[in-house]
Amino acid sequence: MDSVDLSVLNSLQAWQAQQTVCWLATVVQTFGSSPRPPGAMLALRGDGVLVGSVSGGCIEDDLANRARQGHLSLQTPEVLTYGVTREEAQRFGLPCGGTLIIVVEPVTDFSWVGEALRRIGRHELVARRMDLHSGTVTLSDASRDDELCFDGATLTTIHGPRWRLLIIGAGQTSGYLARMAQALDYQVIVCDPREEFREAWDVPGATLLSDMPDDAVVTLPADGRTAIIALTHDPKLDDMALLEALKSPAFYVGALGSRANNAKRRERLALFDLTSEEIDRLHGPVGLEIGSRTPPEIAVAILAHLISIRNRKLPADASCIGQPDKQEISS
Repeated sequence: MDSVDLSVLNSLQAWQAQQTVCWLATVVQTFGSSPRPPGAMLALRGDGVLVGSVSGGCIEDDLANRARQGHLSLQTPEVLTYGVTREEAQRFGLPCGGTLIIVVEPVTDFSWVGEALRRIGRHELVARRMDLHSGTVTLSDASRDDELCFDGATLTTIHGPRWRLLIIGAGQTSGYLARMAQALDYQVIVCDPREEFREAWDVPGATLLSDMPDDAVVTLPADGRTAIIALTHDPKLDDMALLEALKSPAFYVGALGSRANNAKRRERLALFDLTSEEIDRLHGPVGLEIGSRTPPEIAVAILAHLISIRNRKLPADASCIGQPDKQEISS
């Protein structure tokens, strides 16, 4: 789950100690244009304080007013629909034709919140099932292919990192990329067999491996929700990872370096058991062409390309480069 939704659960846990009335609001269905997707969450206190987002702001204001005025149920969950009519869409600031269905549940049993956060902290995926009749919540294991499910009687939401990012190299650019990726629903794994780089690594929450890069890719193993980015600038290490990554189902495989260096890289890869189609999967130079030069800018360019592919805004083989001859910054 992304950092916004994770902050919702953290807020609920913090509010438990205050013994205050609070609710959890979840977007369960959208029709037409909508500011937030199904699964988006918001934690709400009785005094109107809220954390998270279910819309662009106006629906949040309405929910806060309902809480302060005592118009939200304290016993059982309820289903609220916003934007049914043109007048309501205009009132709540929804795009033309947009409709949101939101489940608002009073949080009276906080035990599931702590358990969910513990599991997420272990990089586990958790399915949360809530019975709308009783408000009872149960937790179970989930897979990355599971989706939100709402049938009017039960609501099942998925929590935890549903995407994985394997970064080869524990240098400066990798640090920025790891921190940003964690806010975007990625479980981050960093592989670097070089002891001096591992000792300087300082990104909490990322798994740090000392394996050789090709072993790390095979052991993972990569699937359709995995991205693999090689950032060491050492051909021996980067190419080892790429030889396995390009044969895997990973949805994105990229490598740092200029156009010239990546052209040489492709020539090297062609000497091994890779097909031309597999080599063509390589995004190198890695990242969208936004003029990135510094480590944080390169990290932004990489994540922008991952976002565009995940959201199907660009084909996976779209042109994706930083600066044609400038992406030689130290990893």
